[in-house]
Amino acid sequence: MFTKKITLFALVMLITGSIDSIRNLPSTAFFGPSLIFFFILGALFFLIPGALISADLAAAYPEKSGVYQWVKRAFGKKTAFLAIWLQWVNTLVWFPTMLAFIAGTVAYLIAPKLGTNDIFLLSVIVGGFWLLTLLNLRGIDVSARFASICTLIGMIIPMGLIIVLALLWLFMGKPLQISFTWQNLFPEWHGLNNWFSLTGVMTSFLGIELAAVHMANIKNARVTYPRAMLIAMVILLSTMIMGSLAIAIMVPQSQIILNQGVMEAVNLLLANDHLSWFFPVLVCMVIIGSLGEMINWMISPARGLFQASEDHFLPDFLHKRNRHGVPSWVAIIQACVMTIVSLAFVYMPNVNASYWLLTALSTELYMLMYLFLFAAAFKISCQDKNRTHLAGLMSLPFAPQILAVMGIVGCLVTLYIGFLPPTGINVGTMAHYVMTFCGGMLMMILPVILFYFYRRKYHGSC
Repeated sequence: MFTKKITLFALVMLITGSIDSIRNLPSTAFFGPSLIFFFILGALFFLIPGALISADLAAAYPEKSGVYQWVKRAFGKKTAFLAIWLQWVNTLVWFPTMLAFIAGTVAYLIAPKLGTNDIFLLSVIVGGFWLLTLLNLRGIDVSARFASICTLIGMIIPMGLIIVLALLWLFMGKPLQISFTWQNLFPEWHGLNNWFSLTGVMTSFLGIELAAVHMANIKNARVTYPRAMLIAMVILLSTMIMGSLAIAIMVPQSQIILNQGVMEAVNLLLANDHLSWFFPVLVCMVIIGSLGEMINWMISPARGLFQASEDHFLPDFLHKRNRHGVPSWVAIIQACVMTIVSLAFVYMPNVNASYWLLTALSTELYMLMYLFLFAAAFKISCQDKNRTHLAGLMSLPFAPQILAVMGIVGCLVTLYIGFLPPTGINVGTMAHYVMTFCGGMLMMILPVILFYFYRRKYHGSC
């Protein structure tokens, strides 16, 4: 809990620090200059609607805020539990991709060939997650301090450096790996080849709703939050587009390894500027930033899941906390499930395929949650017409409903694209990819049914 009101600057940093990530740059750079189009499309049909709607709902219902409470208000407890489960279980699929990025970064520093070694990747992913779990068990104060330091050192500074070095590359007239023709800036409308980058772009925006839980702690929230969100969105789009293009213009698509692409480009840049001595330092900074981002995401979704415990969806032993106030059993079970998910790196034919599969699967799970969120926002805005809205765009007639519909459209398109294997990445046969993908979705969602049965048996009808 915050004891002081959050200022505009602090809120901007909170939003950007939770979403902006160097890790996502190779996933979007892989698809070349058309990523600009998809970033703008993603902002219009997902980032902006998600940010404004979550802020508006948090301002209207500050005492009961968050995905579980909003969906519960619109559709009831069962649907709300499914929504919050999707938000939580998505992180279990997302964590391996983040740790795979960390593993690839470490490998690039000590032995680049290790970045494609299944055993090395699996060891770093599983070992790293369990170490972070043990750190979280020490309490929110310890993990929060750790995350703050990591974000400052490992995300803000390296991201800025990558963009600056890329600009120097252009000014020096170095060869470009992509062509910025008018035709290349847009996807192929007659096919789906370029549309797969939409999944990577949407992944970059996931979690935009998390900052809204702090509405009660923001100074002059009705004015500060929209202003901070606008500034944050400009920063997010600028750094993500420029950072992704920095990778794309320097590294050939065929050489981009999704969990090492950032280091490949940075090493190339530093070598050309005779700054190779700084490379190990930058690698360590990126690793630190990635660890800090993981700490934040290990805590926040779990809090939302625990809101559902008040309605008896979870067994009693999962409610217990250790002496540091941490739900230790949930943390341990989370680590066990994540270990199983990480085996995808051995099952898939190569690292890029594994990385893409887990990224797409994580995005699809989260998109299902956002469907519930946008649908709940639409229903609430129609039912509760007398509630106050945030100043600015949200106060215009039908603005909440229009934004909710735009968000739903963005989610549906992303869900459709995510179920198709991308070109340029060896994911095996079409049948192999679809079966693995659908199996992963079912495995992550089916436990909800068990919790429904549990609640009905021990606490009456849902």
